[in-house]
Amino acid sequence: MAISVFFWGLMVILMTQSRDYSSALGVRFIMGIFEAAVTPGLTLMTGFWYTRREIPLRQCIWYSSLGWGGIVGSYISMGVSKLPVNLKPERWELIFFILGGATCLWAFVIWFLLPDSPSNARFLNHRERLIAVKRVAANETGIKNKAFDKNQVVLGFTDPKTLLIFVSVFAAAIPNGVVNSFSTIIIRDMGFSTTKTTQLKSVGDAIQIIGLFIGGSIILNVPNSRLLTATAANMICTVSAACMAYLPRENTWGRLVCFWLVNTQSVGFTVSLTTISSNMAGYTHRSLASALVFTAYCWGNFAGPFVVKKSQAPHFTGATIGLLVGYAIKFCCHLGLLVYMFLINRHRNKTYGPPNKERSNEAGMRDQTEFENKDFRYVL
Repeated sequence: MAISVFFWGLMVILMTQSRDYSSALGVRFIMGIFEAAVTPGLTLMTGFWYTRREIPLRQCIWYSSLGWGGIVGSYISMGVSKLPVNLKPERWELIFFILGGATCLWAFVIWFLLPDSPSNARFLNHRERLIAVKRVAANETGIKNKAFDKNQVVLGFTDPKTLLIFVSVFAAAIPNGVVNSFSTIIIRDMGFSTTKTTQLKSVGDAIQIIGLFIGGSIILNVPNSRLLTATAANMICTVSAACMAYLPRENTWGRLVCFWLVNTQSVGFTVSLTTISSNMAGYTHRSLASALVFTAYCWGNFAGPFVVKKSQAPHFTGATIGLLVGYAIKFCCHLGLLVYMFLINRHRNKTYGPPNKERSNEAGMRDQTEFENKDFRYVL
C-alpha cells in the first residue's frame, strides 16, 4: 500500500514534465496502475480490523476523504490562481507539486504506522493482538490468508453478488466520471464565475461527506439496513439526475442543487464495498471480488467523459441522461442484491435451522467461503 501511494504521488509530480498529449497520457496511465491498489486494499484491511457491524461506518469515514480532498483541492487551486501569472514554476505545475509531494510524504506515514492486520500491529502487545483477532473472528469471513485457493478464483467470477456489484459499480462510475472530471465545467456553464464555481463545487463535496456520515451512522445503529440505506441514497441521486435532465434550463439554482445531490451516490458505492468485506468469506474470493469491482469502477470512469459533448454546452443533455441511466441501473442492481441475499438467508434458515455462531466463526478462520459455511448468514 505504502509503495503504491508513494509512486502514485511521484507520478503526480512527473505530470509537470509532460509537454504533449502522449507523454501526459503515458504518465497518467502509470499513475492509474499505482492508484489501483489503494481502494481494494483499504476495503480488505477494513475487514481485518472491524466487526461486520462496525465496517460500514468506518468505510464511509475513509471514503469521505474524497469529499475532504475535493474541498481542500478546490481551495488550493483557487489560492494558487491568485499568484502572479509569470510565476516559476507555473501555477498549474505548483498544484501538482503540492498534491504529489503531500501524497509521497503520506506514504511514509502508511509505511511506518499502518499494519496489515491486528496480528502484526506494533502498537498492540501480544494479549491485545489476540483480543483483536478474536473480535474480528466473529465476522465469519476470516482474516488475511497467504494461501492461494484456485476454487475460490472460480467462485470469484461466478458469485452472483460479485456480478451484481460489478454492474452497479460500472453503471455508477460512468456518471462519477462526469462529476469528477467535468463538475467545474458544468457549474461554470450555468453562468457562474470561476471563483464562484470553485466555491459552489465544494458544496457538492460537503454533501458527499454529510451523506456518507449519515448513511454510515444509520447502518451502524439500525440492523440490516445497509441495502435499504443504499437504495434510499440511490433514489436521491436518480431523482436528482432526472431533474438535471428535465428541469427548465432557466432554473439554474434548481439544477445546481440537483447536481450537488448526485454526490449522495457515494453511499451506494460504499455499501457495495462493505458487501465485499462483510458478506464474502474466503481470502482469495474476497480479494478477487474487490479487484474485479474496482476494475468496474475504472472502466466506468473511463467511459464517463465520452458522454460529455462540448457541442451540447451549456445544457450537456448527454451527460445528464448518462447520470440518470447509470444511477437507475445501480438502483436496480442493489435491489437485486438485497432480494438475493434475503432469499439465501431464508433458504438456509429453513434448510439448516438457526446458525451456529461458534461453528461459523471457526469456518471463517479456516478460510471457508460463505457458500461452504452453511451457518453463514448475510448482513442486509
